[in-house]
Amino acid sequence: MSARSAVRILVIDDETIVLESCSAILEGEGYELATATDGAGGLETLRVFRPDVVVVDLKMPGLSGAEVLEKIREADPTIVTLVITGYATVQSAVDAMKRGAYDFLPKPFTPDEFRLIIRRAVEKRSLVLETIALRRERELLREHFAAIVSHELKAPLAATQQSVFVLERELGRVASPDQLARLARVKVRVGDLLQLIETWRCGVSVDSEAIRARRAAVPVGVPIAKAVESLAGAAARKEIDIAVTVPEPAPVVWGDQGTLTETLVNLLGNAVKYSRVGGRIAVSAEAYGATVRIAVADTGVGIAPEDLPLIFDAFYAAQPGAAGERGSGLGLTVCRRVVDAHDGTITVHSTPGKGSTFVITLPVHRGDGPDAPRQEAQPLAAPAKEGRR
Repeated sequence: MSARSAVRILVIDDETIVLESCSAILEGEGYELATATDGAGGLETLRVFRPDVVVVDLKMPGLSGAEVLEKIREADPTIVTLVITGYATVQSAVDAMKRGAYDFLPKPFTPDEFRLIIRRAVEKRSLVLETIALRRERELLREHFAAIVSHELKAPLAATQQSVFVLERELGRVASPDQLARLARVKVRVGDLLQLIETWRCGVSVDSEAIRARRAAVPVGVPIAKAVESLAGAAARKEIDIAVTVPEPAPVVWGDQGTLTETLVNLLGNAVKYSRVGGRIAVSAEAYGATVRIAVADTGVGIAPEDLPLIFDAFYAAQPGAAGERGSGLGLTVCRRVVDAHDGTITVHSTPGKGSTFVITLPVHRGDGPDAPRQEAQPLAAPAKEGRR
């Protein structure tokens, strides 16, 4: 389960007899046990003892069991929590599960019932930690693979590109216009391949943990403005108007400004690519309770219904853009992974021939301080099943 030799169990209950009974039942089972007589004391013990499993009584004076469950989930969602109570009802069980409790045991309980629920919780904790380790290993393998493959591909292409540059200079005065045109096409194609490799590398090696570590308060107007500025030239060439609607003061999200800007650049780039000459793109941001929604809407060619479930998949490219250009099939994959790393969601609604609207939903940054950083075990938000090329 962990580097520790024994599983650690914390029991929080205001009845001394219950604490003594739990200790007696688990004696000789190979567990390290700690107890607390109230919620506040239990949370303090949790910080020092770092348990694998916590058993909480729902009805306690002061901090209630439900509040303790919430604070444990915020502190470390990998801890498996169990609820015991003498006031067992279906509703109390449901409420406990909503707050992250793994199982529920009404008082009075037999020693065998308590041992069984503890064993199940220990197995659950083991599975959670194993899943985290496997996920981390998978991410490392993906990043290493991307770095190695991109280097092996980029090195010979970069050498070819340099040779083409040299040839272009040396033959500039003696080659025919057709020969120079062919060299120019080679130079462009090699440049495209290098860019594609870099895009692929970024697409498969988004460092979620690094993004989480860099999160801070970000007014959404900042990445939106940077993205619009980045695409201003491309939009002007197609006579596309980009309208931005962000309230003042702008909503503040808990995120990484750099990758959020990159995500919006990808979405705006798609909107420009898939819009007709003279089209319009609307970018807006609004606060909705504990979240902030950023929308990018275009009046372009739209997305076919059969493409929607696939467009966030790596290397999937839908129909060509309004000018016939195609994407790499990785831009939206990067967007989804970045949004996932922010514990957000990305969805799309589209009507062929009329346009598409992408919506990113991110956690709001509370004014009294940042949300508690999530632990490694917190699962990434489920990928949206709607998407784009």
